[in-house]
Amino acid sequence: MNYEDLKYYYRKFKFGDDNFHNLMKQRVKNILLISSIFDAYVLESDGRLSEQLHGEYRQLDLSTSPRIITVTFSDDILNILDREEIDLVIIMMRIGNITPFELSSQIRKKYPDLPLLLLLNKASYVDIVSSNPELLKGFNGVFLWRGDAKLFIAMIKLIEDKMNLDYDTKFGHIRVVLLIESAINYYSLFLPIFYAESMKLTQELIESELHDSNKRLRMRARPKVLLAHDYEDAISIYQKYKDYIICIITNVNLKVNDQFEQTGGIKLIREIRESDPDLPVMMQSADPLNRIEASKLNAEFVDKDSQNLLNEIRNFIVNNLGFGDFVFRNEQGEEIDRARSMYHFEKKIAVIPEESLMYHANRNHFSAWLMAHGEVNIAKQIRYVVASDFLNVDDIRKFLINTIHQVRKQQNRGKVVKFDPSLFSEEDKIIQLADGSLGGKGRGLSFLNALLVTMGLDKEFPDVEIRLPKTAIIGTNEFDKFLDFNRINTDKIIKKSDLEISEIFLKGELSEELNNRLRLMLEQIKVPLAIRSSGLLEDSQSQPFAGIYKTFMLPNDNPDPELRLAHLQSAVKMIFATPFQENPRKYIEGINYKIEEEKMAVVIQEIGGNEYEPDLFFPLFSGAAQSYNFYPKSGMEHSDGIAAVAVGLGKSVVDGERAYRYCPKHPRIDLLEPDGIVENSQRHFYALDLKEQNFNLLDGETSTLKKVRILEKHLQELFLETSSVWDHENFSFQDGKYVRGPRVITFRNVIHYNHFPLTSILLRLLDIGEVGLGVPVEIEFAVDLAQSDVTQTKPRFYILQIRPLSVTREDTVVAIDKLTPEDLVLYSEKAMGNGILKGIRDIVYVDPDKFDNTKTLEMVSEIDFINEKMKQENCQYILIGPGRWGSSDRFLGIPVNWAQINKAKIIVETSMEDYVIEASQGSHFFHNLVAMNIGYFTVHHNIKKNYLNWEWLKSQQAETTTEHVVHIRMPEAVLVKIDGKSGKAVILKENKSSTG
Repeated sequence: MNYEDLKYYYRKFKFGDDNFHNLMKQRVKNILLISSIFDAYVLESDGRLSEQLHGEYRQLDLSTSPRIITVTFSDDILNILDREEIDLVIIMMRIGNITPFELSSQIRKKYPDLPLLLLLNKASYVDIVSSNPELLKGFNGVFLWRGDAKLFIAMIKLIEDKMNLDYDTKFGHIRVVLLIESAINYYSLFLPIFYAESMKLTQELIESELHDSNKRLRMRARPKVLLAHDYEDAISIYQKYKDYIICIITNVNLKVNDQFEQTGGIKLIREIRESDPDLPVMMQSADPLNRIEASKLNAEFVDKDSQNLLNEIRNFIVNNLGFGDFVFRNEQGEEIDRARSMYHFEKKIAVIPEESLMYHANRNHFSAWLMAHGEVNIAKQIRYVVASDFLNVDDIRKFLINTIHQVRKQQNRGKVVKFDPSLFSEEDKIIQLADGSLGGKGRGLSFLNALLVTMGLDKEFPDVEIRLPKTAIIGTNEFDKFLDFNRINTDKIIKKSDLEISEIFLKGELSEELNNRLRLMLEQIKVPLAIRSSGLLEDSQSQPFAGIYKTFMLPNDNPDPELRLAHLQSAVKMIFATPFQENPRKYIEGINYKIEEEKMAVVIQEIGGNEYEPDLFFPLFSGAAQSYNFYPKSGMEHSDGIAAVAVGLGKSVVDGERAYRYCPKHPRIDLLEPDGIVENSQRHFYALDLKEQNFNLLDGETSTLKKVRILEKHLQELFLETSSVWDHENFSFQDGKYVRGPRVITFRNVIHYNHFPLTSILLRLLDIGEVGLGVPVEIEFAVDLAQSDVTQTKPRFYILQIRPLSVTREDTVVAIDKLTPEDLVLYSEKAMGNGILKGIRDIVYVDPDKFDNTKTLEMVSEIDFINEKMKQENCQYILIGPGRWGSSDRFLGIPVNWAQINKAKIIVETSMEDYVIEASQGSHFFHNLVAMNIGYFTVHHNIKKNYLNWEWLKSQQAETTTEHVVHIRMPEAVLVKIDGKSGKAVILKENKSSTG
């Protein structure tokens, strides 16, 4: 599949969304968005951008929202600008055949007055543009997107505010908020808060007014926001609009005469205070000593390093900012009932008296109300229908109900729809149980679902049903409400233990609205459920967060509905608690984000599978597939991808336990020798325990799961299709259902002989994902071959989630031919990362002479102890040890978590004579380390091209020695070189690194 093919399907899905445009003069009506398809989808769909814009425009008594035209760097952009009337161009920081800076220069030459904005989607891009300000000459503004669609609205509003500022302040006396901030990451956080609070307050004023004329005035009264980056701009704006400015927020470290001054903001406030001593002003600074200066100047102060930074700014703004129901009537025009939503409208139509039905139908009231509420397709269907077309009133009623239902069902296919109890039984849509962003996981699922419903995969794979499990998402607004209502303070909560945090969250209360919606959902859904995290920062292209947060699986089969509800509520609260717990918190801090920036959505999915054994529920097999293979076998390419499959639930795969791995592009080529396949074959599988009803989620994700030993009866019956007979004498596998002998899990019937088209489906979906997201991707899936209900007539392939992979594209050439063993500490041809690292003097290794895979839990404590010491000394180190780091199976490696090794800059997996474990590239732990640019090497003891100088390591003076672990600190730093393209890496001794 190429880009144009996917763009066709995306536009097919998107068609009809932009029903509200051509609002008024000085508005952004047409936006040209230059980005990848996935970025465009997230910006337009996550958080309901079109809906948010339309709602806000209705508040302003306007009639339509901006139309968004999506193109890529490869399109003829100048020709599009010639052809279309574009009011705003947003260019995302995606390097194609031409850079955004070159493109902006070309556009600016031809359209000097057209607003151009640059949207960054990685924090690392901020340093690039900040250190090269000359690149930004063609742009009107630069913003950093961290996954919240509200920033997109803020960017549009900032441009519109500039367009309308002079007229609105002069003739409408509209108020102005002035923000002075030069840091891209900070004002990109602040602006969405400004506009969200401004709109919310405006809406409250509208609702409090009783007279329509006053309402119209209030609708136009939203304060405008102006952004200045330096002292001179701020003074100029203040002098021109000081009669309308209602509050100012300024940074202390401010540019004055194009040079940063540590007291530039203080100088600015002093000048403002000469003419306005009482104007609300907030001073922000990372230096707490400036609080004294703020007090002297009658200004509020906020510490930029505070965990409550955003809340304090939100409170400052709030403290300083000063289409209705359908009414059913009888023939006399008297009100007899009303509907406040489409859901209630549909219900009321079924029961209102015939007199009222005819009264409104004859006057075209239904069509007019539906059109105003955005239900254009329904309105068009019923607009020209007259009573004389039907035999009786009941036929009219049935026509209206059926039309509404069918059109809405078609409109909602593949979309994220607002809560409606009638939709839980329908497929192909995601129901949003609470407003706000869908989070990273939710964005990926909704994007993929949108494409699946339009691409006709059912025709390509007629014998398999490919779909998402039925899915509902609790948006991030509920997370914010939960923290506020239960008075959970970030600064205080992070000082508590994980158990204490969980207990506090479990005692908290969800909103009454969400509780009611969860209760209604459970009335219709009585199958097992997976409750998954979906953080704002999660599964993004710069940090995948794989496995950092928790997933809880619930049996959901108790006869007591209130107990089922309590289980679901507890799982949601436990998901809300996860960002504040130690391992996720340290991961977030490790990638230079604040805990407060993370917001949690929750994905609720039906678990695909069957009760294959009494009281055990699971899919026949599950797995994960990647479009990029970090460690390709000889003769294979990185782009050939890799997949891992395991019988039962997918925990075996994502936690780095035993699973079968293969290359989808070369399904008949085994990655291991036959005896290696046997040695690494699956011995256990995971299932949901339906029998245990008194589980406690405080016991963790496994509290509802059961790890089941794979017995011979499983292999001969349930897993017959996924196993093969091992012929030890002939060193080969015998396939087929009727072959007798000892069996092992191999998936050969599925993968080699295509009894189920797993490989074809994976290749198709990986292709779609990679083209759509613009980067390599990973998908998680489950397969159920049995008929789990009366509606299932064929096998089901469930797509559980999709995430981008963090793949290094740069090249650092390692000159191998110039090195000798005397120079080396390590050489690997299976290495992840890229670049040259200097300054590391510490190496921590597990002593191979003392390694015992039954004592890996003891080794975790020892490594944690040394890591804590390194953290106190602020030192990075190289970590070396056998097996899979981070595996949940303690016999396959050392089961550390991120917080226990977060000062390691290079991690090395080694093998031993009697301990050879496959590389862990399919696990969540592995992906997060790669995403954080931590070098990850594999060194096999029996491969000549790999080398680890154990003799040299053991000869070094030990800084710390525990039972199994040694920490050495060298007088001079080693030199690490990683060639990201070839996968080669070296660690050089100090005598060589000093010259190399």
